[in-house]
Amino acid sequence: MHVSDHAFRKLVDEALGLVPAEFRPYLEGVPVVIEDWAPDALLDDLGVPGDETLYGLYSGHALTQGPRESGELPPRITIYRGPLLEDCEDEEDLRDEIATTVIHEIAHHFGIGEARLKELGWG
Repeated sequence: MHVSDHAFRKLVDEALGLVPAEFRPYLEGVPVVIEDWAPDALLDDLGVPGDETLYGLYSGHALTQGPRESGELPPRITIYRGPLLEDCEDEEDLRDEIATTVIHEIAHHFGIGEARLKELGWG
């Protein structure tokens, strides 16, 4: 599937618009960046099996961990364009998967782990 960089960014921004207004202030200063693919070294570090992929990644200090320590990198959400485009059948599927990925990574910023996300249907 092919979607322009601009159209992909619009879908990510649309997903960010799904975040309820009361939560948005807690996302200020958390950039959402788009990269083509997760580096192989990162996939290895995270233990992602060779037949699986990564759509997004939250990196940084979750809000539930208290104030950041001096020298810690600020939080960041990365959305990986390549695997999403490769795995989605059409634009509606892509829109849904981007929304799920963005919400999933935002949940990590709020300290929600993988197990709880799966229980909630976001994993």
